[in-house]
Amino acid sequence: MNSGNNKVIGFWRGWSIAVGCAIGSGIFMMPTLLAPYGMLGLSGWLIAGGGSILVALTMSRLVRRIPKTGGPYVYANEGLGNFAGFIIAWTYWVACISAIAGISIAFVGYLGFFIPSITDSSILSLISSLILVWAIVMLNIRSLENSSKFQVISTLLKLLPLIFIIALGVTNFNVANLPALNPSNIHPFTLIATVTTLVMWSFIGIETATVPADNVINPKETIPKVLIASVLTILCLYILVSISIAVIVPANELINSSAPFALAATKILGVVGGTVISIGALISTLGSLNANTLTAGNLSLAAARDGLLPKKFLILSKTGTPIFSFILAGIFVSFLLIMNYTKGLINAFVFLAMLSTLSTLIAYAFCAIAEFKFLQNDVKNKQRTNAILLSLGTFLYAFFAIWGAGMEIVFYSFLLILIGMPIYAYLKN
Repeated sequence: MNSGNNKVIGFWRGWSIAVGCAIGSGIFMMPTLLAPYGMLGLSGWLIAGGGSILVALTMSRLVRRIPKTGGPYVYANEGLGNFAGFIIAWTYWVACISAIAGISIAFVGYLGFFIPSITDSSILSLISSLILVWAIVMLNIRSLENSSKFQVISTLLKLLPLIFIIALGVTNFNVANLPALNPSNIHPFTLIATVTTLVMWSFIGIETATVPADNVINPKETIPKVLIASVLTILCLYILVSISIAVIVPANELINSSAPFALAATKILGVVGGTVISIGALISTLGSLNANTLTAGNLSLAAARDGLLPKKFLILSKTGTPIFSFILAGIFVSFLLIMNYTKGLINAFVFLAMLSTLSTLIAYAFCAIAEFKFLQNDVKNKQRTNAILLSLGTFLYAFFAIWGAGMEIVFYSFLLILIGMPIYAYLKN
């Protein structure tokens, strides 16, 4: 995996991994999730976007220090020690697994536009999700080259429905459909914290460009460019898309929709519009699913190399892919899907999205602390002072978003960390 022959990821493939991982199920489900919060809910995009820029800048500094495969795990492990490294390897892996499960649910939601019987039946929804997950796992086991090529194509295709919806919003702008500022009884500060955590799900994934560093051409230069370009691409698209759907579909209709993009397109162009958007959403979720699966495999491989996961994670296929990691990821995703389908499509998606988001935010916080520690040994100058402020801003943003997740999700995340402790103790012994 470390040979020069495996350095197949340049700027555009790296950009497609980051953008492809972030632009997936999140934006295609987010209008439904934000509908109860009114216009104030849209402010979450600006805060999450600004925070994501801080994260990207911090990650850019870290990848220049440590251009190794593993992303956030490697930075925490090198900067804060093995225990912190294990916590991040474990929680970030859980984040990827939760994301894969949540994205597969979103895929089935849009598949229901063509085959309503699937979304009408919990069993058929579950079976469809499981088939999808294992197909992507097999693609990643087969070869990194095929997986990265698929990622570029799917990322470019997934941008089309977003641009399509923006065009519909511009040409069919109806101010009367805009929701009230705050239709809920939630305090504005608490509401903003909650929606920031919710929309963070749509930004989660930009850091995945740092994970397969061993396979990136000139990672010290390529990855920072990828991170900044990805955040700016995503932020601009998300804000325009959210406003476009808000002016097309009234909030009371959005709240109960499992395919809000298709609903908006159908209102303007009928069945043809809904069909076009649904196909785009299916392609988009496939790309995001592939990027998260690729990340989960490479992350556990990096942790195993450092002795923080069992040696079985080092088992590679004939094409050099971490076959054991991918298969185990598929098994855990299947378990999550089976456990959560009793919640119903939308509620299951919200739970898995929040769990994945919180786990990733923990990784962001640890990376900010690791960068702060590295800076203690740097030469004292203006650049160092700016970097300290940057890492502090990244940490405060992560803390704010974690607080906004609510006690239930924080409790489950804490339980997941506790579950990982016996594994760490066993491996250290």
